Amino acid sequence: MPHATLAVVADIGGTNTRVALAHGTKVDTGSIRRYRNAESDGIEPILRAYLAETGARPQAACVDMAGPVRDGVGTLTNLPWRVAAAGLREATGATTVSVLNDMQAQGVAVGHLDGAGLATLIEAPAAGPGTPRLVVNMGTGLNAQPVLKRRGLTLVPPAEAGHVSIPVQTQEELRLRDWVAEHHTHTTPGLEDLLSGRGFERVHSWCCAEEGESVALPASEIFAAFQAGEARAVRAARIVVRLLGRYAGDLALITLPVGGIYLVGGVIRHLGPHLNGLGFVDAFRDKGRFAPFMEQFAVHVVADDYAALTGCAVHLDELLREPR
Repeated sequence: MPHATLAVVADIGGTNTRVALAHGTKVDTGSIRRYRNAESDGIEPILRAYLAETGARPQAACVDMAGPVRDGVGTLTNLPWRVAAAGLREATGATTVSVLNDMQAQGVAVGHLDGAGLATLIEAPAAGPGTPRLVVNMGTGLNAQPVLKRRGLTLVPPAEAGHVSIPVQTQEELRLRDWVAEHHTHTTPGLEDLLSGRGFERVHSWCCAEEGESVALPASEIFAAFQAGEARAVRAARIVVRLLGRYAGDLALITLPVGGIYLVGGVIRHLGPHLNGLGFVDAFRDKGRFAPFMEQFAVHVVADDYAALTGCAVHLDELLREPR
């Protein structure tokens, strides 16, 4: 199949679905349109409407979504939709179709993002294009997945790495863990209970409780308070970033992603410009005698809001190039 095969790609978010056309690995950003999920009962009507509006006749189609995907069928975490390869084929007329988890789409994309789509936190020696990478997502939830190359295909094995135990090292962190267990989870909390949008809210509430006040603010207001320099919001951000750096460092030792670590997600986008000032690098490299070993891992923040769409386009391009 030619490199410039026309494809339709879609990224299903919690509120909106973004749909675009792609030529080979390149997404046509001018073709991106947004559709409110509440106004549809599935992805198929959205794709039909988009193709009717644009007049496009794609040869390939790919959708990414927040939820597990098995055997070409995905179920969404926050929507009662079922996304199936068969339904995509019927809705688009495409002969090559695929359904990806959103983390898979991000993982496939990272090797194809340019300088404008990435902000480098930690530099490291350049590595070859086929070397392992790691994607860490902190947004509504927390997860991390390795990115591997095999015979021209990008593989992103599934994981539930956000539910690991909280790596407490200080008395402060122990008090925080126990408070979250008592007031929120009522069982042993996982790291996602601290490193996520709701986790940031819990850490801030605990910082207030430490001073004898009961305060529950949404993450957006905490971010605003942090930017204004409010002490408790700054303390909460520092704790979250320290735990994030430690988590990413632990995963680096487990997966050896010499091709780079890529931080994605809504919370990352808000905290990204401040990560170094909040202690991310020190926490990432705090590995005792292995601290020098950590210098081989580059860390980037993904700033490209269309990275998932790019991942869908790249995935289809790889499938079409795969030897039959």
